[in-house]
Amino acid sequence: MDRLDPDLRIDIRGRVRDHGARQLAIARLSAPQDWQGALRRALAEERRPRPMFASSSEVRLFLESFAVFFTATMMFLL
Repeated sequence: MDRLDPDLRIDIRGRVRDHGARQLAIARLSAPQDWQGALRRALAEERRPRPMFASSSEVRLFLESFAVFFTATMMFLL
């Protein structure tokens, strides 16, 4: 088949449907047996209150943002 036939129609819906079914099967096989409990624990951990600055990167981001704000304010006031 050297040339592309413009009248040739390829129906990919079946292939997409089969791919989705394979992805679902893989997701089900890799999920923990107690997936609802695992999901609840992960959500509870995510919603757990944390200290204001839990990591050093957050402190650095705050200090850099404050420095930019302070510099801009001083330049405006001058």
